Amino acid sequence: MEFFPEVAKVEYAGPESRDVLAYRWYNKEEVVMGKKMKEWLRFSVCFWHTFRGNGSDPFGKPTITHRFAGDDGSDTMENALRRVEAAFELFVKLGVEFYSFHDVDVAPEGKTLKETNENLDKITDRMLELQQETGVKLLWGTANLFSHPRYMNGGSTNPDPKVFVRAAAQVKKAIDVTHKLGGEGFVFWGGREGYMHILNTDMVREMNHYAKMLKMAIAYKKKIGFGGQILVEPKPREPMKHQYDYDVQTVIGFLRQHGLENEVSLNVEPNHTQLAGHEFEHDVVLAAQLGMLGSVDANTGSESLGWDTDEFITDQTRATVLCKAIIEMGGFVQGGLNFDAKVRRESTDPEDLFIAHVASIDALAKGLRNASQLVSDGRMRKMLQDRYAGWDEGIGQKIEIGETSLEDLEAHCLQDDTEPVKTSAKQEKFLAVLNHYIS
Repeated sequence: MEFFPEVAKVEYAGPESRDVLAYRWYNKEEVVMGKKMKEWLRFSVCFWHTFRGNGSDPFGKPTITHRFAGDDGSDTMENALRRVEAAFELFVKLGVEFYSFHDVDVAPEGKTLKETNENLDKITDRMLELQQETGVKLLWGTANLFSHPRYMNGGSTNPDPKVFVRAAAQVKKAIDVTHKLGGEGFVFWGGREGYMHILNTDMVREMNHYAKMLKMAIAYKKKIGFGGQILVEPKPREPMKHQYDYDVQTVIGFLRQHGLENEVSLNVEPNHTQLAGHEFEHDVVLAAQLGMLGSVDANTGSESLGWDTDEFITDQTRATVLCKAIIEMGGFVQGGLNFDAKVRRESTDPEDLFIAHVASIDALAKGLRNASQLVSDGRMRKMLQDRYAGWDEGIGQKIEIGETSLEDLEAHCLQDDTEPVKTSAKQEKFLAVLNHYIS
């Protein structure tokens, strides 16, 4: 059965094409700076928005009831199997090589943990067969520890140890099936790992429990020989008023506090970065420069709204700056660009799923082309080096390598008490140069 008969396989047609279901810029086998485009970008489609999203929002009921031909809208095993078949058809028609999922995205929860696990085993058996048939691979898996009512006060940070135990069992099984499917990572997104009011919250105790969950997952990963990376995905708020994984800087501090910085990397979602009050690219660039960017949930948001809108990236400037960070860190090892994005609730045709992915894949492919020229030319890198040149010699260099004290710096000032020369930051020039590479 064909689940999307209205859409053919998406092909590369070149920059002159005006077909919204063809690639203008994404030529996966084309070599850019020594790697194929598909190796730089490693595109992944997420299961939750693409196949479980129903168009509902905080102010409206679902608008999308049938995602694919044969979808009866039920949460039965029969429909779950059809959904998996439809998903792999979409992956193949888009030409992406990876996908991602939460455990409850692909298999319905049973009345007991045993039944839930059996459902997940049956569904992932079929997913493994489809992976072998199509060559599509699992980028990463994760456990949903936020949707079920039992997790209303969190999973890893819940005040009730019984809930923590249930969450741990769910994490174990999710790691098992991720390993079974050859996944390249396992993500912890703390959807409710935070608090609604500080008066009824022991923050330190809860954060310590979160660290314990991560340490148990790392130990289990090593025990079973799972070679994927463990990832934490930062988000500042929503659904909780405050979440412990607020942004990249917060998460890195948390990991270092608990001795986990060499065991855990970051899965950064730019829309979450925007919710934290930063620019779109801030967390991606910071994590990349600190050597901790494991993967990216490729989306963006609308600052005019107050919540996580999970929009597809189509803006060329954002795509270029994102790809510049990826190139400068040498590319992904196991991660990729995962489309944690959804069509708008008003976009109800199955075709819209394809158009949205094609448009964002093309935007990021063009961003990669732009960024490769920007990095290769080296002009902006030279401008940045010039701005910090004082730290590469003399007293600046001595400060950086730790050869000075406060007394030394006081003596240096007394010897040369001239006022520092005011130097322009050249922000406008940096932006102008960036625009030279965006067309």
